[in-house]
Amino acid sequence: MKRFALAFATVLALAVPAFAQSDTNLAAFRGLAAVSVLEATPAGKAALAANLTATGKIQDGTSEQPALQPFADQQQQALRDATSTVANARQLAEGLGTRLGGVYQTLATWSSTDNGKTVTSTNISPAVARVIAYAHRTSNSDSATAKSFLGDMTLPGNIKVSEAAAAILPARNGVADIFGRAYDLAAGTPGAGVLGNNRPFQTEPHLLTFRGKNIYGVPSHSLSYLVGPGQDLRANPSFPSGHTTYGFTQGVLLAILVPERYAEMVARAAEFGNSRIVLGAHYAMDVLGGRTLALYDLAHLLANAKGYVGVDRDGVKVDDFPKAVAEARADVVKVLEAACGGKLGLCARDDHGRFADPAKVQAFYESTQTYGLPVVYAMRAAPVDFDKVAPDAGHLLTAAFPKLSLKEANAILTATQGPGGGFLDDGSAFGVYSRLDLYRAGQVARDAKTR
Repeated sequence: MKRFALAFATVLALAVPAFAQSDTNLAAFRGLAAVSVLEATPAGKAALAANLTATGKIQDGTSEQPALQPFADQQQQALRDATSTVANARQLAEGLGTRLGGVYQTLATWSSTDNGKTVTSTNISPAVARVIAYAHRTSNSDSATAKSFLGDMTLPGNIKVSEAAAAILPARNGVADIFGRAYDLAAGTPGAGVLGNNRPFQTEPHLLTFRGKNIYGVPSHSLSYLVGPGQDLRANPSFPSGHTTYGFTQGVLLAILVPERYAEMVARAAEFGNSRIVLGAHYAMDVLGGRTLALYDLAHLLANAKGYVGVDRDGVKVDDFPKAVAEARADVVKVLEAACGGKLGLCARDDHGRFADPAKVQAFYESTQTYGLPVVYAMRAAPVDFDKVAPDAGHLLTAAFPKLSLKEANAILTATQGPGGGFLDDGSAFGVYSRLDLYRAGQVARDAKTR
């Protein structure tokens, strides 16, 4: 079977792209800036303290988090998840189950002969490669620029932000480098990076390190992906988690392309984000920020929102994202059914891996919904009506289950929403995306489709 990659059989040099501020970046800055005011209130300070504690306990295996696999195996997963297969979502496809996941990974490859310096990847079809690339380049730009902005109010490369961006934090009495301030490791002090929001491996009182094999099967060490040579994060701000943004952007996109595994793909995205905590690279708040940003961006892409579509993103342009997703989905169904030798629904049920037990998977996913962080905005804790406050969110379900109307989809999101009033849920249209529980919503929508 012929394989494709974006461009369409590609050798990728994994370099950091240059960024210029866009309208979607500005939306991300405004939404994620809720973290910048946490030191101003007792509730915010309590959330920051809980963030450090929860992160440390997950990282060293003492949290009693209901996990998908034993802690030693989680650590090995975290080493493999330290690398993102951005061109084809290959590693995330484990959520598709034993049969479909194996088929997908046979067709969407990711390999390297020099331990990741250059990578050769393939994809299922040009249509699939195109939607993956466009979605990733949208959310990755928002994540990378927001990291820098919330670290020291610059863009990556020490580029000055726009006047509109520069006004965001002062307008709400917020500050950059919130983690540096809260955890006594301000930017530029001994042991700290110069760009702010230092990582948990720099601020936590204890770091558990471990050895294993990375995604290329090469013997590695967890420190390699914290201080090098695999990746040096000491001068890279922590919030939000870019890996988590990638994981939820492409994980939910795969859920939409293969709705028979919607909930399991959402759980795989959550596991990918959780791996960043286990590694020592990110705080729980980083993961929650990355998830919220990814869902916000993907919903706006699916709504064909202004500024999200019709933009050239490093040589890829999509004017109608839902149409592009539909074309990709047709290819996925055709190719996967041919390769697995049956209907997608039947192949999707063939699963003997860590996503096969729904109760176990749901318990893990729910543990990541808030990571036990306390409510910051008590007046915001009551449930909201997504059809009124964030109607575009419903596209995250209708794209996968087109028999649902947008109103019906938002009703499902409303009924299944997680706790409100968290550190991002400050009343903004962005913040309510932190409430979304797409695992439960996906189960309800999938059941509704079959009735």
